[in-house]
Amino acid sequence: MAHEHHHHDHTVTSLNKAFILGIALNVAFVVVEFAVGLYYGSMGLLSDAGHNLSDVASLLLAMLAFRLAQAHATPRYTYGYKKSTVLISLLNSVILLVAVGVIVAESVGRMLHPAPVEGGAIAWTAGVGVVINGFTAWLFMKDKDKDLNVKGAYLHMAADALVSVGVVVSGIVIAHTGWYIIDPIIGLLIAIVIIVSTWGLLRDSIRLSLDGVPAGTDIDKVEKTIHSVEGVEGV
Repeated sequence: MAHEHHHHDHTVTSLNKAFILGIALNVAFVVVEFAVGLYYGSMGLLSDAGHNLSDVASLLLAMLAFRLAQAHATPRYTYGYKKSTVLISLLNSVILLVAVGVIVAESVGRMLHPAPVEGGAIAWTAGVGVVINGFTAWLFMKDKDKDLNVKGAYLHMAADALVSVGVVVSGIVIAHTGWYIIDPIIGLLIAIVIIVSTWGLLRDSIRLSLDGVPAGTDIDKVEKTIHSVEGVEGV
């Protein structure tokens, strides 16, 4: 039993380090990508920076949920602190949807009035994003099958590495063809990716903040399971 407890502590410590390292790397990259995007006027980079900022938020939420899940209930908070992750998720999803609105408006404006952008700078900057997102996903790879929260962080970072690959491709195409309109198109595609990934978060966080039944929970099955316990007369 003592050995098992020690192993659990080691897992918690290693995951904390993975979360902290992943968050630090992504924060640094968001700052650099946003600055380069502003300097070269690239909607692809700016929208990808917004997307990577959502990575930072999701990693922070995942780490918070991982830490709070271990916290004990108190006389004042008899359910513990797990509900705080729901409220933060709701706030995060609303902020992301507002950011998407800005990205879409700016991208549509750029499509109507294409502006020259530096394809090479876009490709190199997004290439760094591929490495950082891929490395962050690798940090969670060995524990992704042990914890659903960690698996979510792993899948999010792996998917975002693919998004950055798309921006790299757009930068290379622009550099060789001068088709500047590809940049706002990539911005719109990334905005769609953010909407799709955020919509589920918004829906689930609203449901849980209203104490609705969590997705995937079968009420009938729960009632039957409780009824099967000896001594239970009704639910």
